[in-house]
Amino acid sequence: MSDCGKKIRLNRVLGSSKRRALVVAFDHALVLGPIPGTEDPLGKIRQFAPPHVDAVLLNLGIIRQVANSTTVGPIPPLIARLDWTSVWSASGQNGSGALCSALLARPEEALRHGADAVLTYLFVGTGEAEFEMKEITRNAEVARECERVGIPLIVESLARGKDLENPGDPKWLNLHTRIAVEIGADAVKTDYTGDVGSMHSVVEQCPIPILVLGGSRHASDEQALDIVRDVAAAGAAGVFFGRNVFQADNIGTFLSQARAALDGAGTRDPQAILR
Repeated sequence: MSDCGKKIRLNRVLGSSKRRALVVAFDHALVLGPIPGTEDPLGKIRQFAPPHVDAVLLNLGIIRQVANSTTVGPIPPLIARLDWTSVWSASGQNGSGALCSALLARPEEALRHGADAVLTYLFVGTGEAEFEMKEITRNAEVARECERVGIPLIVESLARGKDLENPGDPKWLNLHTRIAVEIGADAVKTDYTGDVGSMHSVVEQCPIPILVLGGSRHASDEQALDIVRDVAAAGAAGVFFGRNVFQADNIGTFLSQARAALDGAGTRDPQAILR
């Protein structure tokens, strides 16, 4: 079975070998509701256009709205979020309720919506064996379907749990990013360890591209840009930034500065996204 379709789409999403990927995550409202910056989705997406952004992460409902809009303008490559989780809810974060995740769409449906890649959660460290078993099973099933239909799978692998002290601990990142590899992911979205040296070690040990998430809104744009610079210096394939983009005082300025920070780290390994 040829995997050229996956390779072409993954190159498109990750900005090819010429630069590190700048991806805007705009899927938050599915689990958090209309948080600040998400109230006018099409208006915001208009500001995520090339040349600065390599891809945008959206839920299928918003992808459909983008497709039906005549005002959005150029559309960057799209990554479709396929699942939902209770981990970000109040009950999930304080451990008062059983954790659960659900697949909301299949890779083939994402392809029909025009997506170039799909993305799913993978949680470890929760202390709930049955939940984590279901996480592994769900991701493995999605990976096999992605292979059949020719669309890349990006796994958002994270360590979360009420008794987990440091989700960015390299031991956790090494564990769950490798689980994603073994399942069949084509790239990983994950946490930053907190320093360049340990992040570089995690990147070096992972045989597929790692993109680092931005997390909560930082105190300033400059603080967020420092993370971008560190991630690039660590050798990561790029970043997934959400609130630090759509809640920025000036989205266009921030994206331009983030693009410059990524490009300032030099070009990537030409074989990185084709391994």
